Amino acid sequence: MNTTLRLAQQPEADALLGRSPLAALVGMLLDQQVPMEWAFSGPYTIARRMGADDLDAEAIAAYDPEAFAELLKEKPAVHRYPGSMAKRIQQLCGFLVEEYGGDAAGVWTGVASGAELFSRLKALPGFGEQKARIFLALLGKQLGVRPRGWREAAGPYGEAGSFRSVADITGPESLAKVRAYKQEAKAAARAAK
Repeated sequence: MNTTLRLAQQPEADALLGRSPLAALVGMLLDQQVPMEWAFSGPYTIARRMGADDLDAEAIAAYDPEAFAELLKEKPAVHRYPGSMAKRIQQLCGFLVEEYGGDAAGVWTGVASGAELFSRLKALPGFGEQKARIFLALLGKQLGVRPRGWREAAGPYGEAGSFRSVADITGPESLAKVRAYKQEAKAAARAAK
């Protein structure tokens, strides 16, 4: 995996996301209740604070939980809820160590179908149905991971030409389109109440 992603809108952070499957997964995990750029720059911040140029699932899983939470709380904080997100990142990394030998790309390497990939993503700690579909769409649309039926498994996030999620962001212009889509969806949901 060595693709240019533009999710953090910050060159070094985006470069890490493009070359590190674990960084991309952790960024997706952090992508809730904070602006997307903040979430996806988190893996780069964590790696730097750990004195590394990439994330290591085994090192994170083995890190003292209190010390890891402090690492995320340092100013500027990695997330609005650094303590609970530190726990979730360690759970994700522990799962990856147990199930995939610490290799995040093992989640999608060799999958036969989009349904199988969706099932594997949904099994990850912190990944519900929507997050799994969005990440599946990101893998297919931007990272070249396209098992048979991947678009269908990603649901509406897999549609070509859509601007629904991080899977569709390739720069500032598409970011603005995704933000507009999300605002329209929120307004429609409020109006329906």
